[in-house]
Amino acid sequence: MSGSIEIPMEDEPGGPGFAADPPPDSATAGLVGDSRGMRQVKQLIGQVANFDTSVLILGESGTGKELVAQAVHAVSERARRPFVPVNCGAIPGELLESELFGHEKGAFTGALTRRRGRFELAEGGTLFLDEIGDMPVGMQVKLLRVLQERSFERVGSSETLRCNVRVIAATHRDIERRIDDGVFREDLYYRLNVFPIQIPPLAERIDDLPVLVDHFCADMARRGVGQVRFSAGALAALAGYPWPGNVRELANLVERMTIVSNGREVKVDDLPGRYRPDRERIPEPEEDLAELTGREAPVIPFEERSLPGLPAEGVDLKAYLANIESSLIRQALERTDHTVAHAAEMLGLRRTTLVEKIRKYGLD
Repeated sequence: MSGSIEIPMEDEPGGPGFAADPPPDSATAGLVGDSRGMRQVKQLIGQVANFDTSVLILGESGTGKELVAQAVHAVSERARRPFVPVNCGAIPGELLESELFGHEKGAFTGALTRRRGRFELAEGGTLFLDEIGDMPVGMQVKLLRVLQERSFERVGSSETLRCNVRVIAATHRDIERRIDDGVFREDLYYRLNVFPIQIPPLAERIDDLPVLVDHFCADMARRGVGQVRFSAGALAALAGYPWPGNVRELANLVERMTIVSNGREVKVDDLPGRYRPDRERIPEPEEDLAELTGREAPVIPFEERSLPGLPAEGVDLKAYLANIESSLIRQALERTDHTVAHAAEMLGLRRTTLVEKIRKYGLD
C-alpha cells in the first residue's frame, strides 16, 4: 500500500525551535582568517544563509568545505535543527542509497531492522553532501528526484516520505569536466549549483597563515596536547611553502611540531625538510615521497637505473633535477592532452602538487 507521509516536526522554520539570527561572527568562528578571499567567503555565507537555496561549495581538499557548510547552517533559520554530514566518496555506491534514504527490515541481506536514513535524520535542518562529485551516476538520478519533489522512499518500502531539508553539497572535483566525461549529470549540477561558494586554497590566502598557526597552537593547548609557538623565521619559511594539503596540512604540521618540540619554540631548522626555504620540494627519502604523493614510493633496483655520468666540471644538481622534473611534467601533460588529474596520476602526484609544479615551471 503506497501513501505519502509527512515526517513530523516539533516546530516549523521560523518558529520557537529555531535561532532568531545568530551573530555572523559566532557562526563563522571556525573560519579563521581575514584575507580578501576569506572575507568574500564569509560575505557569501551571510548572503545565502537565510534562503533555502542550494549551495555548492567548491575547493581543494583540506580547505575547510565542511566548516563553510556548518557556518551556512549556523547562520540560517535552521540552526537549531540537525546538521547531518555525509561523505559520498567514502560510502560504497551499493550502500549509499540506504545511507541517504534508510531501509525497511528485510529490504536486503543484513537489514535486520528498519533504519532511518540521513534525509530523515536531517529533517528540518541541513544535509551536507560532501564529495558529491564522487557520487555514482545511478544515485545522482535518485538524488535529483528528491531535490525536485522533496520526497523519497526508504529502500524496501513503497511509502513516500515528504522531507523538509536544505541540501548543501561540496566537492574538490572539476564538475564540468566530469559532466564532459559522462560521470556527472548536468541537470543535477545545475540543481546544486544555484549559489556556488569557492574557497581559496591556503597558497592564495597566505596572509592568513600566522593567525591560522596561532589558532591551531591554541587548539593544541586546549586539547591538552601541549604548548607550542613558532618563531618569526619559521613562520616566514612556512609562508613560502605552496601548501598542497591546504589548511588541513597546516593543522597536522602544528600538531606534529607540538609533539616533537616539547614546549620549545619552533625554529626554521626544526621544521621538516620540505617546509624549509633552502630545500626544493623534490622528495628524496621514500618516507617523504609517500607522504607527498599519498602512496608508497617505488623501489627501483640500482641496475635498472639509467643515469648519465657526472661531468668532470661537476653539475648544478638542483637545476639539473629541476630540468628533469620540468621535462617529465611537460611530457605527461602532452600525453594526457593537458588533463591535470590524469597527468598527476601518471606522475604519482596529488593533483594539487602537480598544479603547483606547473606554475613553478611556467607550464600553464
